[in-house]
Amino acid sequence: MQFDAVLLPPRRERMITRGLWHDRTINDDLDACAATCPDKLALTALRVETGEFRRFTYGELARMTDRIAVGLTRLGVGKNDIVACQLPNWWQFTLTYLACSRIGAVMNPLMHIFRERELSFMLKHGEAKVMIAPKTFRGFDFEKMVTDLQPSLPHLQHLVVVDGTGANSFEALLSGPEWEQAPDARNILTRNRPGPDDITQLIYTSGTTGEPKGVMHSANTVMANIVPYAQRLHLDAEDIILMASPMAHQTGFMYGLIMPVMLKASVVLQDIWEPKKAIGLIQKEGVTFTMASTPFLTDLAKTVTETGQGVPALRTFLCAGAPIPGPLVEQARVALGAKIVSAWGMTENGAVTLTQLDDEDERSFSTDGCPLPGVEVKVVDVDGNDLPVGETGRLMLRSCSNFGGYLHRAHLNGTDAEDWFDTGDLARIDARGYIRITGRSKDVIIRGGENIPVVEIESLLYRHPAVAMAAIVAYPDERLGERACAVVVPKPGQTFDLPTMVEYLKDQKVALQYIPERLEVTDTMPATPSGKIQKFKLRELMRTPG
Repeated sequence: MQFDAVLLPPRRERMITRGLWHDRTINDDLDACAATCPDKLALTALRVETGEFRRFTYGELARMTDRIAVGLTRLGVGKNDIVACQLPNWWQFTLTYLACSRIGAVMNPLMHIFRERELSFMLKHGEAKVMIAPKTFRGFDFEKMVTDLQPSLPHLQHLVVVDGTGANSFEALLSGPEWEQAPDARNILTRNRPGPDDITQLIYTSGTTGEPKGVMHSANTVMANIVPYAQRLHLDAEDIILMASPMAHQTGFMYGLIMPVMLKASVVLQDIWEPKKAIGLIQKEGVTFTMASTPFLTDLAKTVTETGQGVPALRTFLCAGAPIPGPLVEQARVALGAKIVSAWGMTENGAVTLTQLDDEDERSFSTDGCPLPGVEVKVVDVDGNDLPVGETGRLMLRSCSNFGGYLHRAHLNGTDAEDWFDTGDLARIDARGYIRITGRSKDVIIRGGENIPVVEIESLLYRHPAVAMAAIVAYPDERLGERACAVVVPKPGQTFDLPTMVEYLKDQKVALQYIPERLEVTDTMPATPSGKIQKFKLRELMRTPG
């Protein structure tokens, strides 16, 4: 794979001079952990459905990393090859990334909610050579799905199946054989180690272009975010981190996979969100920190209140993905006894703004925080002119953790000659430098922290023989922040209802979480004189119960 990470070279000298890029990779940190604290518990992974726990010390983590790395090379994986990984929060996810980093391969995390439609684009666009997936998870047969897709994916040479029963199982190919003992293992593990500016992660994000965009990150861009993030939250080697947010999202990947190794801390992985299980883990493992979207905080606070089961070790809950309602912060503070920190970020940058630990609680529900060190933000009008404090406009940021660009889509990078990145969000900045996201100039719905690709789903609806016009807009939801509603004008003489829409989109192999949960059928759409649908009017309509 040839990476066109054009945004990295122009920034290098400035970032190094300012001390914002650290010129390290995860290999350096893992080696340091194995050398200085080999017996420390590094990773605990719980599979909720089976109750199975798997634990690794740092010494064991390093050995298994080397084993899987050599195993990947036996499958033909080399420097800059893409290894796609569609796993839940299982230990194999963490180990696959660490192993890729040993041999200069690039990991492409894929959400386990993705189905044929999303995967066929991402695997083809990213030219993945190896795909790692569960045999089954939550009743779905991933092995069959990818096997059926494979003939249409010319670059995909191997499907590796976790819990597989055949010769292509993860256990048979990667984690079982003692590859690290092979005569050529040392050479394999050292000859292609990536540099800090090499691409280490390719992760897809939904936008407004009708197709996902492949975000490219290097060790320098990722670590430039994690270092100040951990410092602001006062996290160190003594912390125990719970990660129940998917590691195929930047939240889980950066702060549940990479950050614990960088800090020599311990991490606990939970693959299916169940608040009672989370409470048990926090109590049993002594969890001090977690990060997740608003629904997780709602569920945890509610369950602690209902059960009377406290979480005394938990100091901080960082909540991002949607604004936190004020009453929830108050309830969670009482129920959990933890500091609630609000944050805002993007796949392209990681966390950008966070409230401070010594901020008054009100800041966590009235703002999305202030920039981390190494990050600048500004709000501009439609012509790019800076706006004064308190006025709403387009949010621009200039960050040490800004990505390297979109794979094969450099024209969409949205970063100008002065390194300002257009976030696509609308915001205002207060007199203390705290931002508040007020809306999106880009057409995306965020449902429980998951971006719904609006343009793509609308395009599919337009292809239905009964649909004349279609638009998808958000409507508020207490738990998820937003849900999606489809507004449809049927063709003359045609009818269209919710079961028809759901069945049609399922037939199109759309991920279930992307299918609108509400349908409004109307005779006309509110539109501008030029015919453009006025979605703000539709959103106002959605605020009334349907």
